[in-house]
Amino acid sequence: MQTNGWLTSFKKGFRLYLRGSLLNLIPIVVLLVVAVFTFLGDAFIVRYDPIEMNLSDRLKPPSAQYYFGTDEFGRDIFSRVISGTKISIMAAAFVLVVAVSVGFTVGVVSGLQGGILDEVLMRITDLFMAFPSMILAMAIAATLGASLQNTLIALAVVFWPWYARLVRAQVLSLREREYIAAAHCLGASRFHIILRHLLPNLMPILITQLTLDVGYVILSTAGLSYLGLGAQPPTPEWGAMIMSARQFMRESWWYTTFPGLALVTTVVGFNLLGDALRDYLDPKMRGAF
Repeated sequence: MQTNGWLTSFKKGFRLYLRGSLLNLIPIVVLLVVAVFTFLGDAFIVRYDPIEMNLSDRLKPPSAQYYFGTDEFGRDIFSRVISGTKISIMAAAFVLVVAVSVGFTVGVVSGLQGGILDEVLMRITDLFMAFPSMILAMAIAATLGASLQNTLIALAVVFWPWYARLVRAQVLSLREREYIAAAHCLGASRFHIILRHLLPNLMPILITQLTLDVGYVILSTAGLSYLGLGAQPPTPEWGAMIMSARQFMRESWWYTTFPGLALVTTVVGFNLLGDALRDYLDPKMRGAF
């Protein structure tokens, strides 16, 4: 009975999601393809080792043997693009888990506590937000050293203040609601209020922002790798692949085209999904359907 109830709720929610626009189906398809490439790509889809070189087949155009052609070392670009999907998604997951964890904690504590602690935490947050995000990420990554791990740390440092501000603003609004005051009067602990009352109300906006930020993190990771601060050769990361392909753009169009298409499609797909979820989770927008 519980399984049938969950399935019925899922079908109802999915139909409501699609009622906004049939275009909302596009990001779902993109997400499914990305999920397949991420979790099954290395085991079932990749045909060649994405790292192994084969100089006799260097810079070959797309063919039945090499779907996306090969690079200057004879490596299969199709295999490298598929493997790069997992790297990009795992990178985005790491950055956002850290950013949301830190930002949520700072935002809730600041919003609920108020006073001097609120001022101190928000001034620290403002300090990080005072710098352009990419410039700050570049500075941190360059200081720590050029590697994918250090790039992810730099991006997590850049992204958490936005979540802190977002959560704090919502907490300041929610803490004035009658049910929060009633919970205080009944002796509910602060942890209980956060878990039972604040978190359910924060989840819709956090889910929407998270979905949008997946694309931004993937794009930022690729941008830093393109500048030589992120993933280093021979890692099959999309930005690093595009950087390596610059000198072969004229004679080997496929080298930059396919990693670029993978990057654009994934980022646009997550952005469309974020927009669709924002409309779906907003009661005012949902009531307009």
